[in-house]
Amino acid sequence: MLFRSWAQAADASWPDVARVADHTGLEHLVVTRHALVREVLTDPVTYRPDNALDAVTPMPVAALRVLAGHRFRLPPTLANNSGASHPAIRAVVADALHPTRVAAQRPWLTDLVRGRVAALAAELDAGEPVDLYARLAADLPLLVLARLVELPDAPVGAVKEFARAALELFWAPLDADRQLALAAEVGRFHRVLREFAATGGGLAADLRAAGHPPDTVVGALFFLLVAGQETTSQFLTLLLHRLAGEPAVLAGLRAGAVRVADVVEEGLRLEPPIVTWRRVAATDTTLGGTAVPAGTSIVLWLARAGRDPATVDAPDEFRPGQRGSRRHLAFGAGAHRCVGDLLARMEAAVVVTEAAPLLTGVTVVRPPWCPDNLTFRMPDAFVIRRG
Repeated sequence: MLFRSWAQAADASWPDVARVADHTGLEHLVVTRHALVREVLTDPVTYRPDNALDAVTPMPVAALRVLAGHRFRLPPTLANNSGASHPAIRAVVADALHPTRVAAQRPWLTDLVRGRVAALAAELDAGEPVDLYARLAADLPLLVLARLVELPDAPVGAVKEFARAALELFWAPLDADRQLALAAEVGRFHRVLREFAATGGGLAADLRAAGHPPDTVVGALFFLLVAGQETTSQFLTLLLHRLAGEPAVLAGLRAGAVRVADVVEEGLRLEPPIVTWRRVAATDTTLGGTAVPAGTSIVLWLARAGRDPATVDAPDEFRPGQRGSRRHLAFGAGAHRCVGDLLARMEAAVVVTEAAPLLTGVTVVRPPWCPDNLTFRMPDAFVIRRG
């Protein structure tokens, strides 16, 4: 892989712009500084998002045939759309995730989280280990998203498996056998999405009513079901794990001396679920004094930009409310900034408020493990025990 990009400290060993070859031998420009990452994100003319969803490991013919057999297509819709259709598609999705609609979900979500936390607390008090990923964080964002965009009832486990399969298929270093298995799983779910896109209500109906073709509706739903929920469940897991090792912050939350919103922002800065994102140079240009020929693949190291000493006082320390804490790029910037940022913040605030008391005086039995992946951290578990 390029690097385990969430494990790299913000030291001087990386230049502002570095040439790095990936596992296939393809060279990329890795951009590490906050100002330069933001410059690329906010200039969609020079740096286009066309490669954002390209498979990191080129797919063999056998896997492509499997996808074609399921009529899998992923036209430019949101993250990888540099065309004229992007603003209109984004506007429909943004309306579904409007701040008023997001805020209306908070009481329901709070009740759900509070009930789960009470059950988990009882098990911890009885000396039992609990997995906060599986029992608390994994499905919450999907359940909220389903209410907002009116997704039909579907087995939560099936949707989660699809989302994680998609993140692995497009962003992980893989062998041919694994690509074939993932292509079959992603293709099967794509067929289900096509059926819903053609007949479903809510967001699907809104996109159809706005005149968007079927493939565009499917593409928007595909991306939402991956980026709109899986990344948030990852973030909730990573943030809870980080807080388990921050007793001073937990004490500040208990005493009311630390704001939940500040904890969420510091978590996004230090533990973002999306650690890199890609752009491609549309023209010959320069970036940070480095020549960038047209067609160059650019990897924006979002996680390291959040630890840039030029933007934050204590880059590697969890200090809620410190100068620069909110200047992270966890949600990107510019025309393709994450349209669900308010939703993710609301969900994280509810989970921190309700679940932080579980973390006092616990031992981490099994920390989250993250597989090799260029962009997504994908933690698999977070098990704690009292004492």
